[in-house]
Amino acid sequence: MDHGLFGPGSVTWRVMGEPILLVGGFRALLMQGLHPRAMRGVAQNSALMDPAEAWSRFTRTTEFVRVRTYGTSAEVERAGARVRKIHSRLTALDPDTGERFRLDDPEALRWVHVGEVDSYLSVARRAGVSLTDAEADRFVAEWRRAAEVVGLKPEDVPGSVAEMRDYIDARRPGLYFAPEVPHPLRQSLNAPLPPRLLPLKPVMPALTLLAFATLPRWARRLYGLPATPLGDLWATATLRTLQAGIGLVPAPVRYAPDARRARRLNAAA
Repeated sequence: MDHGLFGPGSVTWRVMGEPILLVGGFRALLMQGLHPRAMRGVAQNSALMDPAEAWSRFTRTTEFVRVRTYGTSAEVERAGARVRKIHSRLTALDPDTGERFRLDDPEALRWVHVGEVDSYLSVARRAGVSLTDAEADRFVAEWRRAAEVVGLKPEDVPGSVAEMRDYIDARRPGLYFAPEVPHPLRQSLNAPLPPRLLPLKPVMPALTLLAFATLPRWARRLYGLPATPLGDLWATATLRTLQAGIGLVPAPVRYAPDARRARRLNAAA
């Protein structure tokens, strides 16, 4: 049977279905926001402050992550081809150099990939999802397959936790929050939700604040936010409390259909 990129027995299938990973998704966007070219590529090609466009982009991104994680090989390839085609056609201007660049710039794509993997793994482990160091390395290595979907070579992205940390450390000198882009925390106060989801609006600032708190201290400082060890402790304690509370919800309700199926196949494997 075709299980796509990962399949039964993969660490990815065991981790990605956990609802707490929603915080990891928000953290990944915040990590992306510190790469000036990656963020300018988004900002100059989408109406970030337009509620209809912002929500549509969020739902497209969510669906892409779902298909990439649980879809068949054909479904993943179709989704990847669509993303690669869009990125290859769009350009943005780098005001620092005056240069126009394509959205499929490999270095920007690599940073987005690493920020995503690091965010999912960091949030999962801090929330108490059981992962050994070896399984964490396997998770990073498995996601090399995901890098290929957006047009990167697997060997060009980190294959272990140590390689991922080294890459992030090497990129830090070139990272900053582009001043012309709206600050995510300020945006969350007036989150562009569609009418049917307006009851969730009061939750968005708290979710965004928690995602910020899970960032490394140097990243929080680049966003102009306070960064102390106390904040790290608060983030970890909050994640663990949320994970424990979510664990009280029955599995048929707690997990999305794809995650329930993956859990059944993992158990059988």
